[in-house]
Amino acid sequence: MARARPRQGTIAALDVGTGKTCCLIAHTEGGAIAVTGIGHTLSRGMRAGAVIDMPAVASVITGAVQAAEEMAGESIEAVHLAVSAGQPASRRVEVVLPLNGHAVGDAEVRRAIAAGRAGGEPGEREIVHAIPLGFAIDGNRRIRDPRGMYGERLAVTVHVVTAEPGPLRNLAACIGRGHLDIATSVLAPYAAGLATLVEDEKELGAVVLDMGAGTTGIAVFAEGEAVHADVIPLGGAHVTHDIACGLTTSIEKAERLKALYGSVVAGPTAERETIDIERVGEGGETMTASRAELAAIVRPRLEETFELVRDRLAAAGFLAVAGRRLVLTGGASQLHGAAELAGRILDARVRLGRPLGVEGLAAATAGPAFAAAAGLLIHAVTTAADAVGRGIELNPGTAGRFGRLGRWFRESL
Repeated sequence: MARARPRQGTIAALDVGTGKTCCLIAHTEGGAIAVTGIGHTLSRGMRAGAVIDMPAVASVITGAVQAAEEMAGESIEAVHLAVSAGQPASRRVEVVLPLNGHAVGDAEVRRAIAAGRAGGEPGEREIVHAIPLGFAIDGNRRIRDPRGMYGERLAVTVHVVTAEPGPLRNLAACIGRGHLDIATSVLAPYAAGLATLVEDEKELGAVVLDMGAGTTGIAVFAEGEAVHADVIPLGGAHVTHDIACGLTTSIEKAERLKALYGSVVAGPTAERETIDIERVGEGGETMTASRAELAAIVRPRLEETFELVRDRLAAAGFLAVAGRRLVLTGGASQLHGAAELAGRILDARVRLGRPLGVEGLAAATAGPAFAAAAGLLIHAVTTAADAVGRGIELNPGTAGRFGRLGRWFRESL
């Protein structure tokens, strides 16, 4: 059956995570974003944000997209995609080009950004983002749009994010099997930051931790832009695995225990409060454990995660930014006591981040777990539109080879 073409102003976001897959369809008008379709389901075939079972992932994507299409009453042909696999790496590149007294035009801006991309030296890696952090003319810095200005030298600082191409192409292939194109791809913690930070936080400095099931993404914002990004291969699924091993129960029941009783702090009555747990492989035999025992399993894994985040930020020179503001998003951020533990380990003021600036999200999808998906919509409407207005292409690397691979699968199957 032929797919109905979406109406003007319709965009779609797809977040394929280790724990869940979410598709949002939205209508945009005058900069406003109104969600008209929501589809989300448990993920299968993903580990640490990467594909390990292509048919399973393709099936899950198709199910989430179809649910969103049915709710929205229209079909989509392309999605804005969140990515966290491929060991993303972040690098700042500074480029200086001669102007010889001429005015800066679109061609000079494009040439400067292209030189910054080339200076990122991706080698065999794929460029996910090439974000201009600011221009300078003859030493006059923090110029957002230099077009029309005169000078002798044009400088630009570009934040280049790269990733290993294999995991990205595997995900593109799964999306192509669902007869979808990739409009753009966005690093998941960057998208989450776009959805949860207010403008003052972006300007003064904030760190976003997107705590998913398989990964914890880091995005550092300062002076209005994303200046650093990283992804750690630890997430909520590791907590679930620890519970299953520690209490000898199944992964499914461990996930339920985490959701209902998971906490990093043991309250004053935790030793006396007990939980019945069905043991795996024991013919339905149950055991009891206290909530204090459960907290003793959960806490070390989150401590390890936040300590690793602290070490990564310190190595990159951005630990002080976390002290200004730390925003937690993602499903694993909702564990009781996680924000307080993060604040203590990173010496930061912490809050949970929920999607801002997107209308129409149901109560079940308006929390931290859906921040990245909402951020994809915001990126599509604001960041990309602003870049086009300034003659800048933000991430042609992923919209190029990565997107073309997904298109090949879509047309071939």
